[in-house]
Amino acid sequence: MGQMLSGAFATAYVPALKQQGVISLVTQFSFDGAAARRVEQVYLTPDIAGQRRATRALLRLKPGEKILDVGCGPGFLLAEMADDVGASGRLSGVDVSADMIALARSRCARTTTIDLQIASALELPFRDETFDVVVSTQVYEYVADIVTALFEAARVLRRGGRLLIVATDWESSVWNNSDEARMARVLEAWREHGADSRLPRSLPKRLRETGFEMDSVEVIPIINIQYDPNTYSYSMISVMAKFGVGRQNFSVEDLQAWSDDLRVHGERGEYFFSVNRYAFLAHK
Repeated sequence: MGQMLSGAFATAYVPALKQQGVISLVTQFSFDGAAARRVEQVYLTPDIAGQRRATRALLRLKPGEKILDVGCGPGFLLAEMADDVGASGRLSGVDVSADMIALARSRCARTTTIDLQIASALELPFRDETFDVVVSTQVYEYVADIVTALFEAARVLRRGGRLLIVATDWESSVWNNSDEARMARVLEAWREHGADSRLPRSLPKRLRETGFEMDSVEVIPIINIQYDPNTYSYSMISVMAKFGVGRQNFSVEDLQAWSDDLRVHGERGEYFFSVNRYAFLAHK
């Protein structure tokens, strides 16, 4: 974490964390190249557009506020929040993926109030107490050292500043299918794509331990009842199938059979998918 940190956090925590070898990011799932473009397509679906609306409603942004988006991805939320804070506001976005930052720069090119940098949640390149709001959606579940990430968010927030985290609990997912044992194995394989696929369960405690006070927790469900290319779950089928090859003893053929089964359910009018995302609003 090094020279970008300052104050009590750097003195008290960083040496111990480095010594323990816990400052690292999960590397199982890459968001570079073609994967970044696939994520961008998922973000275009009405499901994720609705999630962004819910996120902004919870933040209640005000003109002139300074916002940091940790793991900004292709920049959709940043571009929308820029409208909320107006010309007097300032927004920064960081992501570990150079390809994601390139997509975000293209999307936000006409907005002069947005700054974008390649950086991780564990080493935010900003001074202490810089921002009024830190937001992170579907990012912290990929961070192996969540405690350091939360301390970094606290460090760059001003006193009273707001933190909003949106995270998925993949064990809340429901997919109508013909083989429940296979479905359970698919989800077990998918658990390996991040650091913690059940992060929402431990977030309240971890937020308190890192100096935050909880304000609210909201559920943002995603529900699809059609096998439709313009839905979140349709996009995730191919992503999860590709990731699952070689995990839980899955072959390409096994995962194709799983995908085909979901398609057949769609053709019969029996398709159903649901997963819960949880929005944690806290303040420093």
